[in-house]
Amino acid sequence: MPRVWDVPVHDSTRVRDARVAAEGAAALAGLDRNRTAAAALVATELATNLLKHAKGGQLLIETVPPPVLPAGQEATSVVQIAAIDHGPGMADVPAALRDGFSTASTLGAGLGACRRIADDFDLHSVLGRGTVALARIGTTRAGTTRAGGARADSARGLGHTASPAPVAAAVRAGGVNIPFAGAEFSGDAWAWVRSGHRTTLMLADGLGHGPEAARASSAAVEALRRSGHLPPAEVLRYMDAELRPTRGAAVAVAQLDTETGRLTFSGIGNIGARLRTGEGWRPLLSRPGIVGAHRPTTIPEHHATWGADCLLVLHSDGLPSRWTPPADACLASFDPAVIASVTVRDASSSARPVRDDTAVAVLSPVPPDGTP
Repeated sequence: MPRVWDVPVHDSTRVRDARVAAEGAAALAGLDRNRTAAAALVATELATNLLKHAKGGQLLIETVPPPVLPAGQEATSVVQIAAIDHGPGMADVPAALRDGFSTASTLGAGLGACRRIADDFDLHSVLGRGTVALARIGTTRAGTTRAGGARADSARGLGHTASPAPVAAAVRAGGVNIPFAGAEFSGDAWAWVRSGHRTTLMLADGLGHGPEAARASSAAVEALRRSGHLPPAEVLRYMDAELRPTRGAAVAVAQLDTETGRLTFSGIGNIGARLRTGEGWRPLLSRPGIVGAHRPTTIPEHHATWGADCLLVLHSDGLPSRWTPPADACLASFDPAVIASVTVRDASSSARPVRDDTAVAVLSPVPPDGTP
């Protein structure tokens, strides 16, 4: 089931909670002692950074698939740590990532250390809106890191540059998952699989919330792993049978054929989907129903052309239905989990409390430099 550590960081006592959460996620991902220590250090530094520079924020720690799926082998989970705040933002991100730089009378080694230690690292910051810092730690050092900037003209690719990704892997995915009311498990889940030239992204929202909802969404994840070679409508029909023993879920499935550049989408239930193309954002509509309980007789498939400027956002109903898609023109160049985190942050406010689990999953092209 989707285990997520949602750590609100508003005082120094929560820094230890962040470290313990990272160690728990590392155990779940099967990390060795060295990589577990790395995850704990990154969580500690990001939590400390939230207190020093943003007067607090939120740390989301979970195990997720890697942002780029390996060809011909099963993807292992990695620990993902996302630090989200509504603070003042950073005027000079590249400078903030250099060791020794500080605006808070400290050693200034926090973000620089995180960038060196993590397998993947990215950071998005906008003055007056806040910052999202994201790190992933896997079983071994991947050898590629990347860092972002606060503005469209900020420096990118400050880490090692990887060789160009193969055509079949020229897409990446990521997401964040926030359990309702700080629960241990989320009733939402996202996953993605590759089968030949087909890449399939799914988001499921188990009916209600709590452990039973988590079992339903987890069953959808397992069903996707066995049916990712099928078209989206057929995936949903297969899931309907597999989820019958559960309370059911709302599910959306998007599949990209990297040979033809065609995106196919099908959904049942209250899962939101927005696709950005060169013409702007447009919704992709799901049919009413519940996978595993009340599947509609017909499941339409919607088709769109996928290009280098495209961006797909799937979200559960924990996100406000009238959220505004991000207008940042350079946001698509960031890690997809950063895009998901920015979406959640900018759609939330104390005036609109969340009443359910919230998950956002993003599909985006791999940048031209091939960096994950």
